[in-house]
Amino acid sequence: MTVVVLLVATLVFRLLGVLGVGRFATWRVSAAHGLAVMLVMTGSAHFVPAGVTFMPNHADLVAMVPPFVPLPALMVYLTGVLELAGAAGLVIEGTRRVAGICLALLFVVLLPANIYAAVADVPFAGEEASPLWQRVPEQILYIGAALWAAVPVGGRVRSST
Repeated sequence: MTVVVLLVATLVFRLLGVLGVGRFATWRVSAAHGLAVMLVMTGSAHFVPAGVTFMPNHADLVAMVPPFVPLPALMVYLTGVLELAGAAGLVIEGTRRVAGICLALLFVVLLPANIYAAVADVPFAGEEASPLWQRVPEQILYIGAALWAAVPVGGRVRSST
């Protein structure tokens, strides 16, 4: 579902660019905004109370946390805040680069939870666990999208030397 949200939102933003909305004149900026939409959806799920079964909720996400991670409920809240902050950072041109890099790192840090959830068959939003072959490529896609968003429009990262 999250991949669909990312792709559809990116396409809608790019279509707006084609129709003349200057902000979405490039695929890179459209993808950054599409990723932000996805992150608002996923990040807000971190705060949905347990018992809500029609969408992912806090309890679903806590169940995904591997046993070696301390304070799983707190970690879910923290990652939700980071996802929402990253979404805001992506839509602000001046913070997009830093947000993209930080989100790529966050997606790498979240990979063990996705692997654990797949291997341990942790159900999600009332559905069966997503298989590992699906979760890992999705995380790689999110990492790539975040890093692509981090590259300034024009495609070159300036060296400080």
